[in-house]
Amino acid sequence: MSEDRTATGRGEAGTGVIGLDDILAGGLSRDRLYLVEGSPGTGKTTAALQFLLDGVAKNERCLYITLSETEDELRDSAAAHGWSLDGLDIFELVPPESLLDEQQQQSLLYSSDLELGETTRMIFDAVERTQPSRVVIDSLSEIRLLAQSSLRYRRQVLALKHYFAKRRATVLLLDDLTAETHDKTVHSVAHGVIRLEELAPNYGAERRRVRIMKYRGRRFRGGFHDFTIKTGGLEVYPRLVALEHRTEFDRSRLSSGIAGLDDLLGGGLERGSSTLVLGPAGTGKSLLTILFAVAAIRRGETAAMFVFDEELGLLFARARGLGIDLASLQDEGKLLIQQIDAAELSPGEFTAMVRHCVERSDAKTIVVDSLNGYQAAMPEEQFLILHMHELLQYLNRQGCNTILTVAQHGLVGEMKAPVDVTYLADTVILLRYFEARGAVRRAVSVIKKRAGPHEKTIREMFIDDRGLVLGPPLTDFHGILRGVPDLLDRPPASRPEAVV
Repeated sequence: MSEDRTATGRGEAGTGVIGLDDILAGGLSRDRLYLVEGSPGTGKTTAALQFLLDGVAKNERCLYITLSETEDELRDSAAAHGWSLDGLDIFELVPPESLLDEQQQQSLLYSSDLELGETTRMIFDAVERTQPSRVVIDSLSEIRLLAQSSLRYRRQVLALKHYFAKRRATVLLLDDLTAETHDKTVHSVAHGVIRLEELAPNYGAERRRVRIMKYRGRRFRGGFHDFTIKTGGLEVYPRLVALEHRTEFDRSRLSSGIAGLDDLLGGGLERGSSTLVLGPAGTGKSLLTILFAVAAIRRGETAAMFVFDEELGLLFARARGLGIDLASLQDEGKLLIQQIDAAELSPGEFTAMVRHCVERSDAKTIVVDSLNGYQAAMPEEQFLILHMHELLQYLNRQGCNTILTVAQHGLVGEMKAPVDVTYLADTVILLRYFEARGAVRRAVSVIKKRAGPHEKTIREMFIDDRGLVLGPPLTDFHGILRGVPDLLDRPPASRPEAVV
């Protein structure tokens, strides 16, 4: 057995899934019986195999008792994940020939009595032969059908529990929830209950989540946690709790790298803060975030960009036209950039991707472009706010600068954002179109900054082959933020020269 011990002296059995062990506060207490339940296709068998293979890797004797799948099916499933089941005992429980003979099934005793007793005896015989420390029984639905009544079913489960407790085995019972009524019998008997769920959105891939419904004598991470089934097994993404992650860092002020914008920002952005870039389509939100990332790279840091809305090839081409070679920065490892498909991603998986960049690659500037695409990954807006709140708090406490973009509906006049996260961000930069002298122009202003004073003016913004340039404060117009300005009787300001 493994030599890992808890404070009470009882060992823990790892599940073989890192994220699930995190949720369970270390793994499963040994010599106890657990229930893993979920509808067909939620990943119960895969999770069970990972649990047993973790035991095999620790030189433990492990037994898989299957009542619903054949051994060949199990080995094919394992091969699909690149696993070998060598060292794992598999007992395929098939009914004896006498029970398959219709003539011999007719007796004064109910055939279910004979079948249940025979099934139990065969399970005990397999355990006596192998003497395992980890056991999986797949699945309880077969035993439930043989028991026929809730009382007999409960007695059978209790008998299994006491039998395995005497043999100091850690047992997973799998239940596919195919019964017409949801019997909670095993919930009361099991030491812990793990539920796997699969959700089918109206569009996109299925979403899976796991919840620990019960764990006696142990604090665990409650609530739902996203997970996926990939080649190699289950990947569980524990729900992020920002309070658990705190680091010390210098809250210095960092330059945005854009002349004029630092003046608007009162000197720049504070380290460990979040910035929201808000505006209609085409105002330059993505370009602004790229420049923030490039400024971080010039300081010697690593930046990460998560792009929801734009194809990377087009983004690279646009940036190259402004003199920014994103491909080279990516090849050098200074820029971590990922194209995100909202239809294939769960919020938990996205959070795990961001944490990976921060904790393993030491990224200090995080760009999410845009929250509109992130919202498409999770339509329930109220939950989006909670997920984003935890993520921003986590990034702030890691000393990261987070840049988010939100595209507002409309081009001029009254505009609305699909989701309001302005109160979450420490700084809000507002971009606008406005019409003046027969031309469409861009304007930028800072409407919120928690960390200190900022310039209250509105500046015109120019985008051309020189990059992004800010002009002096616009004092000749009124109503620019509404997109319908009035010209005052003053001469127009001259266009500024580019600042290198």
